[in-house]
Amino acid sequence: MTRRERTVDVLVVGGGPAGLGAGAELAASGAGRVEILEREQTAGGIPRHCAHGGFGDRTPVLGGGTTGPAYARGCVAAAVRSGAVLRTGVTVTGWAGPLTVDTTAPTGLERITARAVVLATGARERPRSARLVPGSRPPGVYTTGELQQAVHLYRQRIGTRAVVIGDEPVGRAAVDTLRVAGADVVAVVTDRPHSRLAALTRRGDRPPVLDDTTVTGLTGRERLTGVEVRHRDGRTTTLRCDTVVFTGDWIPDHELARRGAITLDPGTRGPAYDAAHRTTRNGVFAVGNLLHGVESAAFAAAEGRAVAAPLLRHLANGAWPEGRPPVTVAAPLSWIAPNLVGPDGDAPPHDRFSLRTTRRLSSPLLVARQDGRVLHRQRLLRPAVPGLPFHLRADWLDRVDPGGGAVRIEAN
Repeated sequence: MTRRERTVDVLVVGGGPAGLGAGAELAASGAGRVEILEREQTAGGIPRHCAHGGFGDRTPVLGGGTTGPAYARGCVAAAVRSGAVLRTGVTVTGWAGPLTVDTTAPTGLERITARAVVLATGARERPRSARLVPGSRPPGVYTTGELQQAVHLYRQRIGTRAVVIGDEPVGRAAVDTLRVAGADVVAVVTDRPHSRLAALTRRGDRPPVLDDTTVTGLTGRERLTGVEVRHRDGRTTTLRCDTVVFTGDWIPDHELARRGAITLDPGTRGPAYDAAHRTTRNGVFAVGNLLHGVESAAFAAAEGRAVAAPLLRHLANGAWPEGRPPVTVAAPLSWIAPNLVGPDGDAPPHDRFSLRTTRRLSSPLLVARQDGRVLHRQRLLRPAVPGLPFHLRADWLDRVDPGGGAVRIEAN
């Protein structure tokens, strides 16, 4: 089948909050023809099937504090109103050149060349198969996203007794969705020694939480019948249930970036990028939870809007930096974003880096070093806990040697 070839000024891949925010701001700022491609039939990303409230950045444009579907519709309306072209049901299948992609859609095959590309493909929860949980594979096993789609989009019936795996903030959404569907939440299981679920649920509305507990297997054939767990003291238990939801443990949807030979950061597993959202491929920018799984929809949308200024500069002068020093972290820190230092002094959003840790740190001292030289020290006044962001000021970036080695962040 022949591919139709055409050109645009900016191509945005991904129609979630980040991609829609980027498309809206770029089109409104005069970037030319801005086209947003979304593989789903409806744009809006994960918020489309999150029926709970709390979405939005409390701006009048998107009606902050609204439900997920309403927030998604607001993002779509803002992009279309700005003049961006939104095309749904279109899948980008690969690269055909530095800034050229191949696509497939019900209308046929296309090859699209842009002056700049924005990757906004988001992140997904790690499924059961990727978590190496042994046992059978019966019906009744979900991620939070799959559960929310089944309940809120497709009105499907699920089970009556459920176990939730993981206590990240998305775990609360899973608990709420199960209760909307009429299921009894038997337990929340987490391998962390101290669950945060108490802080994320209302008093009197908290399911039993099994801390320091590991899932060792699933049972059942025609339908899930139980979740096998092992407690810290070695005791084993089978939690009788017909539904289990694996939550959190986010993976950036980086396949397109990987196929384009874009360097991936070993911590975030998304594209390495600087504060101007430039990746290691000339003309390719990246935004949203593709870069750091996972932040709020409002944060992702704000990142999308923030890419407009550096992208417009690139369209005007064609400049692209080479040899940017990476920013790395030492254990127990797991990642930092952004993770490249650009040469032009651009600061990250809110003039700070975002970090994660694998274990709880009480008021840690964060130290930034390059080639043995201390660039910055900062004591956090609050504990850093796994699964939640904490921040490092970025007012020391002018001390980085652009020709030097990696900048390393340690927690003491």
